Amino acid sequence: MLDRQALWNISYGLYVVSSVSGQKTNGQIVNSVIQVSADPPSIAVSINKNNLTHEYIQESGVLAVSVLEEETPMNLIGLFGFKSGRDVDKMSQVSCRDGQTGCPVVIDSSLCFFEGKVAGSVDCGTHTIFVAEVVGAQVIKEGTPLTYAYYRNVMKGKASKNAPTYKGDTGLQDKPEDKKMEGGMKKYVCNVCGYIYDPEVGDSEGNIEAGTSFEDLPDSWTCPVCGASKDEFSPEE
Repeated sequence: MLDRQALWNISYGLYVVSSVSGQKTNGQIVNSVIQVSADPPSIAVSINKNNLTHEYIQESGVLAVSVLEEETPMNLIGLFGFKSGRDVDKMSQVSCRDGQTGCPVVIDSSLCFFEGKVAGSVDCGTHTIFVAEVVGAQVIKEGTPLTYAYYRNVMKGKASKNAPTYKGDTGLQDKPEDKKMEGGMKKYVCNVCGYIYDPEVGDSEGNIEAGTSFEDLPDSWTCPVCGASKDEFSPEE
C-alpha cells in the first residue's frame, strides 16, 4: 500500500536557490533544503533535472540559498517558482548581490542566505540532490521563515509542476474551498499558481480598476503572479 497523502505531512520551507554559469545567472523556488552536517557545515538541495538552475549548478559546482520571510509577496514566488529562466531574466527584477562563489544572492524578502560548493550529488529520478559544503552565510534581518504550509494554507499557493510536492492531475490536488459570493461578481482562480482574481479589488499592477469583472478583462491580461493567460482561470467554486 502506498498512501501518498502521508507525504503531505512532511514539513518544508520555501527558498530561492540560485546559481551561475559563466555570465549567466538564474534562480528558482525550492521547498527541499536541509542541513545534513555540522562539521563541515553542509546542506542538501533537491532540484528538478529539467530546470535551468539544475544545469547551472552542474556546470559551476556552486549554489546559493536565500531563506524567504513569511511576508514574501506572491509576485516574487511567481517569478522564481512559475517562470523559466530560459524566458525571463529573473535576477534583473529583484535586489541581489554577487556572493563570494560568484552566485547571485537574492536579497529581496530574504532573512538570510548560504553559499555552498557542491561536494557530491545523488540521482533521485526526476530530481538530483546536491550536497554542498557551506562556505559563506549571513543573516540579513530577523523574521519568521516562510513555510510551505503557510504558502499553501494562508497564501493559497500551488506547487509548480517541477516541484517534488506537485500533485498533478491525479486527484491529489487540493480541491478549492466552497466560497461562493453572495451576489456580486464572481472570483476566478488561476489553475497554475492559485492566484485569485477578485473583481472588487482588480489588479493594480495590470492597470485593472476595482470593479472590473473577469469577463471584462482584456484578452491580453495575464495572471500577475505566474503569467498564465485568461483561459487558465476557473470560477471559484
